[in-house]
Amino acid sequence: MSTVIDDVDVNRQIDIAPRVADHVVDADAHVTPPPGMWADYLAPQFRALAPVVETDGEFDYVVFEGNRRKLNLMASQAGRAFNQYKNNGRMSDMRVGGWMAPARLDDMDRDGIDVAVVFGGGPLATGNLELYNESFAAYNRWIMDFCSHDPKRLHPVAYLPMADVDQAIAMMREARSNGAVAVNIPAFPQTVARFNKAESQFQALSGDSGGDRQYRDPEFDPLWAAACELDLAVTFHLGARVSRFTDKANFLPDIPMSKVAMLEVIGILLYGGVFDRFPSLRVGLIESGVGWLPWAVTYMDRTWEMQRHWTECDILHPPSHYFDRNVYASFISDPVGVELRRHIGCKNIMWSSDYPHSETTFPHSHETIANNFAGVSPEDRDWIIAGCAEKFFALK
Repeated sequence: MSTVIDDVDVNRQIDIAPRVADHVVDADAHVTPPPGMWADYLAPQFRALAPVVETDGEFDYVVFEGNRRKLNLMASQAGRAFNQYKNNGRMSDMRVGGWMAPARLDDMDRDGIDVAVVFGGGPLATGNLELYNESFAAYNRWIMDFCSHDPKRLHPVAYLPMADVDQAIAMMREARSNGAVAVNIPAFPQTVARFNKAESQFQALSGDSGGDRQYRDPEFDPLWAAACELDLAVTFHLGARVSRFTDKANFLPDIPMSKVAMLEVIGILLYGGVFDRFPSLRVGLIESGVGWLPWAVTYMDRTWEMQRHWTECDILHPPSHYFDRNVYASFISDPVGVELRRHIGCKNIMWSSDYPHSETTFPHSHETIANNFAGVSPEDRDWIIAGCAEKFFALK
C-alpha cells in the first residue's frame, strides 16, 4: 500500500508518551542546522562564500561553490512513519526540533527524554581548505548557542578536523571552555594532500584510512593528553566506513558494516599502547550498536594471547581490560546487546534515540526502552539508559 508522503505534517504536535523509566539520558541525539546558518556563524571574511537556499517547485536547493543540489532529508525523518520516508524536499519537510532549541526541548518532553548529548552537523562540503577548517569552528559556535537554551538538558559535542594536531588541541580547549562534553574526530587522521571537495564531508567522519599517520603515533599523544587533562570524552561516529545514504542500492548493505568497522579504530589505539600511556582516556563508539562487542572482544583477547609475541605487542593487559576501562559504545535498539550486557565488552553501553535521523526511536523511545529491557533489572536498565552516559560524558 503506497503512502502520499507529500501530505505528511512532520511538525504536527506529538502526544506525550507514557514513561517506563524515571530518568533517561540520550547518548546520541542530533541537530540538522539549516544551510542558512553558515552566513551567520562563519568568520566575517568567509560569509560571502556561505551556501544559500533557493526554492524551486517541490524542492529547496542548496547552492554552494557552483553546485545546486536538492536538500537531502535523510538526516531528518522524525515525524514520519517508516513508509513515509522522503529523501529530498524542503526545509518545511523537516521537523524543526532539528535546529530550533525550544522545539527540541518540547520534543524531548513528549518523548520522555530528560537529557540529550547533541551531535552534528558540519562541516561544509568545500574544496577550500581554509573555509573547510573554519566551518568546523562555525558549527561549534552554532551548537554551543543551540545548547545554551537549556545547558542542564542539552550538552554539545564539538567537531574537530584532524590534519593538524596543534589546531585540533586548540579547538578542543576552546570547545571545552564553551561547554562541550565531548569532541568528535574522524576515524582516521586526515591527510591534507588527499583533501578534496567531493569527499570533504565524509572525511570529517572517516579521515584517511590509507594514510601514513595513525592515532597510535607519538604525534597524537598531545591530543590524548589534552583530552585527559580536560576530562573530555573523545568520540568516533560511524566513521570507519560511512554509509552511502543517498544510494538506494548500497545503503542497506552499508549500514551493518558501518557498525563493526569501528572496531578497527579501537584496535589501532588499543594495540598501539594509547590506553597504557593515557589510562584515563575515554573513547566512545557512537551509533555502533553493541551486540557484536562480546564476540569481538573475546576474539581480540584470544588472538592477542596467541600472536602478541611475534607481533611484539607489549600492551600491559588483554584487550578486554581496556574495553572495560576506556571504551564506551552506544546503540539505538539492540536487545541482543542488552541481553549480553554482563559479557566482556558490554560493560559500558549507552542507549540513544538518534533523533531526528532515519533510525530514530522518536516519538516512541520509551516503547523501545521497554522492548529492549524486558526482564532486565531496574538497576541494569538505569545504568544503560542514563548512568553510563553520565559517566562517559562527565555530566555529573
